[in-house]
Amino acid sequence: MEDMEQIYREYMPQVYKYLFSLCHDRQTAEELTQETFYQAVKSINRFRGECKLYVWLCQIAKHLWFREIRRREKEEVQELVQETASVSSGIPEKMIEREERMALYKSLHELEENVREVMYLRLSGEFSFREIGEIMGRDENWARVNFYRGKQKIRKELLKYEM
Repeated sequence: MEDMEQIYREYMPQVYKYLFSLCHDRQTAEELTQETFYQAVKSINRFRGECKLYVWLCQIAKHLWFREIRRREKEEVQELVQETASVSSGIPEKMIEREERMALYKSLHELEENVREVMYLRLSGEFSFREIGEIMGRDENWARVNFYRGKQKIRKELLKYEM
């Protein structure tokens, strides 16, 4: 148990920073950081040491964040359905903005997992390509290429929505 406390003290700030870069919300990042370490304690016996402990913790955090995104997307769709039902004439600007935002999130969500993660890490402005490469177990150039490809795919998808 002392080992887990040491791991928490050592890696909690880094895991929090990682999660904050994904969600841009202090409270969500704090909650997901706590959940990350809770899940790590529950599954520490499955850690085989094939990667750095920090990378393993970030993988847990990433999966928790993706679960949170899916939960939020479901809530947004339900809210959108309710708003649509309550609108009697015309489409308010707020709904158009929401649809554009949903299109962006949908485009991000449809990217390959590695590309999507690179996009989230980079768009936050918190991580350099070198740091992204380190987190993902790749090099800086790999992170740059995947970010560029993701950006191109999102632009292409968003153009479809504008037509």
